[in-house]
Amino acid sequence: MLHNITIKAAKPRDKSYKLADERGLYLIITPSGSKWWRFRFRFDGHQKSLSLGTYRMFL
Repeated sequence: MLHNITIKAAKPRDKSYKLADERGLYLIITPSGSKWWRFRFRFDGHQKSLSLGTYRMFL
């Protein structure tokens, strides 16, 4: 499971990378530091990916 503490601590790297949970939800961290939610699933025997938006920290 992805926790807020883990997501906040994720720093940008030279290449994009993923933080994932065990059910298909993952977060892509880009070199610019933006964080994008994605969901991976299978439909009709094909793997699909759905973009859910950006991660925003609220104070």
